Amino acid sequence: MSPLPLVESDDNAIPLTLITDVKLDDWRNAQADAVKAWLSATGFSGKAGEICLMPRDDGTVASVMVGLGDGEDKWAAGRLARSLPEGTYRLDQIVGVQDKDKNQTATWVALAWCLGAYRFDRYKTEPSSLAAVLVWPDEVDRGYVEGAAEAAILTRDLINTPAEDMGPDALAAAAEALATEHGAVVKLTIGDDLLSENYPAIHAVGRAADVAPRLIDMVWGEADAPKVTLVGKGVCFDSGGLDIKPSSGMRWMKKDMGGGATVLGLADWIMRAKLPVRLRVIVPAVENAIAGNAFRPGDVVPTRKGTTIEVGNTDAEGRVVLADALALACEESPDLLIDCATLTGAARVALGPELPALFTPDDDLADELLDAGLQNNDPMWRLPLWAGYRRLIDSKVADISNSGESGLAGAITAALFLKTFVGDETPWVHLDLFGWNPDDKPGRPTGGEAYAQRAIFEVIRKRFA
Repeated sequence: MSPLPLVESDDNAIPLTLITDVKLDDWRNAQADAVKAWLSATGFSGKAGEICLMPRDDGTVASVMVGLGDGEDKWAAGRLARSLPEGTYRLDQIVGVQDKDKNQTATWVALAWCLGAYRFDRYKTEPSSLAAVLVWPDEVDRGYVEGAAEAAILTRDLINTPAEDMGPDALAAAAEALATEHGAVVKLTIGDDLLSENYPAIHAVGRAADVAPRLIDMVWGEADAPKVTLVGKGVCFDSGGLDIKPSSGMRWMKKDMGGGATVLGLADWIMRAKLPVRLRVIVPAVENAIAGNAFRPGDVVPTRKGTTIEVGNTDAEGRVVLADALALACEESPDLLIDCATLTGAARVALGPELPALFTPDDDLADELLDAGLQNNDPMWRLPLWAGYRRLIDSKVADISNSGESGLAGAITAALFLKTFVGDETPWVHLDLFGWNPDDKPGRPTGGEAYAQRAIFEVIRKRFA
């Protein structure tokens, strides 16, 4: 992982002035005539993310104006690391933001700078060089910036890595490296050991791949601390199985382990911050491949809980592996259980790529997450666990179907499927997320993305710290 584009100090750092559009005229009118003329000539208007380089007499950059728009866009600094000329910069002034909000603005400038600097260039013969770095602002919450940035970067790197180099074994190795760094313990259950240790659903989905399926089970923290368990879908590549996807649907399926990558990145942050919890991370890591021993439509798959699953569609494999993982998680009655999964196209149709679908039977927990999402620029949207739709995944030959036959309410029926494997007494949240930025935005380059991490971290911190 590359170092963050932040430095302690630089006497020659170029000053940045951040300004809202409503305060621009007042500020400009108080400047020297040359500054007024330059701002007018360049057409600088103060809109969010707009920059204006202020020159010295010798043509070098004396300072930089950065627009904040109305001050609400936390991603206003999200392109600066890549759009400013090479050099080191420092935050000099924040104009138009109330004093009580300046620390938060400075924190978001630093975080947006870091996340906008990100590039996945592992396979480039000439990796991109970082042109602009930022001096740590005095007002910044360093722990938040470092934790959020490192968590997101780890998640992005894992998702962006092609399946050839990020199979179940590599995902497990990433978890082991994380555990070594933070003093956690990892148990791996691999291949046919999944059968002997009662994870038959994980084994069924992953058995056709050359790289054996495995269950990643990582534990960190004091045994008597509140139990927080994160479960992440770890389908390292999804061909669709025998219900094979078309090529267009398969193209980005290296990201189908985005839920697993999200919880591993989040775990890094939780351990880095030393939150007073007993953290458990469970990732069923498989490849949904095609071979003579692949699981088939119409098969009935047993699960750890004992509930049987009729396979209506082999391309609905993520919920099958999560069934065993969630059942395992609930065996120790965690104080909070959150699963993250790139689970359904239906959630993307309903909410698009930027809003994870949130499901939980707990209204208070839903409100906490939604509020934390808004406060941390990490929004999500709650969808109902509508019990009336449970009939859509009934099976005539097993306890439940992994797909049903109607095709309606797909994100909801998937969440209801998962709820079957979670005890009613467990505080549980399911997040159906995309794990990917389809287009380039400030602070969020195209590629793998860590949705919901900042919101979840904040809820865990407030509940248990």
